[in-house]
Amino acid sequence: MNTDRRRFDDALQPARTTAYGADEFVGQESFMRARDIVSLAVHAGVTSNSSVLDLCCGVGGPGRLIARRFGCDYLGVDCSAAAVSIARERADGLNCRFEVSHIPPVPAGPYDTVLLLETMLAFSAKEPLLNAVAAALRGGGRFAFTVEEGEPLTDAERRLMPNADTVWLTPLSELLTTLDRAGLRVRWLDECSQAHQATADALLHAYASDAAHIAAQVGRDALDDLLQAHLLWRDWLKSGRVRKFTVVAEKPHDAKGPDRAVLSAQVRRAS
Repeated sequence: MNTDRRRFDDALQPARTTAYGADEFVGQESFMRARDIVSLAVHAGVTSNSSVLDLCCGVGGPGRLIARRFGCDYLGVDCSAAAVSIARERADGLNCRFEVSHIPPVPAGPYDTVLLLETMLAFSAKEPLLNAVAAALRGGGRFAFTVEEGEPLTDAERRLMPNADTVWLTPLSELLTTLDRAGLRVRWLDECSQAHQATADALLHAYASDAAHIAAQVGRDALDDLLQAHLLWRDWLKSGRVRKFTVVAEKPHDAKGPDRAVLSAQVRRAS
């Protein structure tokens, strides 16, 4: 969408607050609720002593929540200068920094935790990204992310999906193999398809209910794209065409590769 980022974010705020509920909306631009963000940070071992790098942070809602909740040293990076500007304005004295950066490369570490929330999908080539993440982690550091699992979109599906150039599905088994090659050992993996389907459905209804207000701010074409994308994600998650997972992978202290038996067992459980 070419709509101004700030105007777009402001236009969606009322509908997003309605869809998530006041306690679960923290400025995120995703299907994750506040409780999901905190849970993933806990599984990633984030504490007040952690150095945290958040890749593709957007306007920084999850980052501000993590910095406020854990008191960690937080750096969020995003390729959008407009998003980073909004994130900085909303930081309001929190121990968090935001910088403009294209990913990859990944800012040099070492970091205790690297986050990638709801944007693994946008990377067509995932191996260079995972190698860069592994290089940025200290031994024992953890990479926490969400991922959309499934076969790549067909040509027909790509024609239906707005901004299809940012939608690059990958089978879970392929992703786990790529993590293995990068030297990252999966410590925790959980399917969240049902919860994210419910969020997509709630957002779809909230956007449709507030359509007149949103269209007046961002234009009818942008609204139509927004509704179409959420309709597709809801239906694909409901049908199983796409599955969503939260994952935490660790860089071993000895920098050896992950336990293949553990990875194989996780693939079987997720299949």
